[in-house]
Amino acid sequence: MSVLQVKNLKKYYGSVKAVDGVSFKVEQGQIVALLGPNGAGKTTTIEIIEGLRKKDEGEIFYFGRKVETIDEEIKKMLGVQLQKSAFLDNLTVKETLELFSGLYGISLKPSQLRELVEMVMLEEKMNSRVKTLSGGQMQRLALAIALVNDPKIVFLDEPTTGLDPQARRHVWQIVKGLVERGKTVLLTTHYMEEAQELADYVLIMDHGKIIAEGSVDELIKMLNMESYLEFVVEDPKTLLEKIPGAKIVNGEKMIVPTKKVEDDVQKIFTLAKNEGLNIENLVVRRPNLEDVFLSLTGRYLRD
Repeated sequence: MSVLQVKNLKKYYGSVKAVDGVSFKVEQGQIVALLGPNGAGKTTTIEIIEGLRKKDEGEIFYFGRKVETIDEEIKKMLGVQLQKSAFLDNLTVKETLELFSGLYGISLKPSQLRELVEMVMLEEKMNSRVKTLSGGQMQRLALAIALVNDPKIVFLDEPTTGLDPQARRHVWQIVKGLVERGKTVLLTTHYMEEAQELADYVLIMDHGKIIAEGSVDELIKMLNMESYLEFVVEDPKTLLEKIPGAKIVNGEKMIVPTKKVEDDVQKIFTLAKNEGLNIENLVVRRPNLEDVFLSLTGRYLRD
């Protein structure tokens, strides 16, 4: 069952088409990732759906019901973690959760409070002041606040931006746990590996439009490519026109799509030898979502 459907959503700021005819569905129990670079329109799209911004055009359906405004009935079913959150520094984690539950008109029982902090792995910080929390702990507190009303749909806008790898994986573990508890999750991210790790379904967005969508496997199969060769060479432009499909990354690294690894490796080394160039750090890897985005747009996700 679709818990959320968006049809031809538009939001323009003068000549800037922030959201330009976006349509998609979110099915119950899914983790759906809206993936794209900064400035793609992800946050604007999510904020319209949450009721934080007004749309210019388009339709929004929650649980099969068309809504013109996100009313109180719908808001009670939504949990929202914004890109940036501000809390009162001198309140404890426990007091902060009690404050936000009060804003929903909810009084959390001690057992509910414990369950909530355990869910976001903050049980040891229950009585710590907010100002003492690390960046990762603050993100987990923001996530706990998004869950304080026991929502059916949870919106996470760039939930791991700025976190170190360990803190990011903590958040990933929590997000997976939400679906096990029957929640539906729509998250925005510009981290390819985050979408690949978490998402049942991926929407790739660029310049205000959805340019591709599907499961991770479906999107990767679109490339029709078995492997990629990556290597470093001091003068990659010399080889660029001689290797079909090759691209240069960060000045001296080359990426080459291949269906015949051994043959193409031999060709690359022969070409390099003929040009008097050295190939270093050659690796063979499977295609990923980053390759999908590069194929669609001609640039990398975080360029």
